[in-house]
Amino acid sequence: MHRHSTLVPLSHEHKRLLFVCRYLKRDAAPYEGFPLETQAKLAYIVKVFQEVMVPHIQKEEYLFERCQGKDAALDALVQELVTEHQQISRMYSALTEQTDLENAMDQLARALEAHIRKEERVFFERLQQDHAALLDKINWE
Repeated sequence: MHRHSTLVPLSHEHKRLLFVCRYLKRDAAPYEGFPLETQAKLAYIVKVFQEVMVPHIQKEEYLFERCQGKDAALDALVQELVTEHQQISRMYSALTEQTDLENAMDQLARALEAHIRKEERVFFERLQQDHAALLDKINWE
């Protein structure tokens, strides 16, 4: 399904974050210009979280607020996604305290990837099908 224009910026950010997920996984293939050393990966994820992930979560949580109370199934899905945001944020915050940083980054990458897939394939699809009028009222600028 073609993305609603309101969701396009979020989907573009998801695409960038999915690259980060592939890069952080334990079995990551080398990417030109991206070092595979664990500390370099940590520095990269810190930069991406500050520049992309924090504002991205803020936009999504604004969207979640606008969606609440529309229907029970959507409310339940939004609650799942909010809980996942909290879990992913905790995983990120705990990275510097990990003794096995490579494994912790791999777990973060896999959790973030699953979360993004759920947003794209379930949440966004449902919004577009059932609540397009709500999306029409949202402007990110």
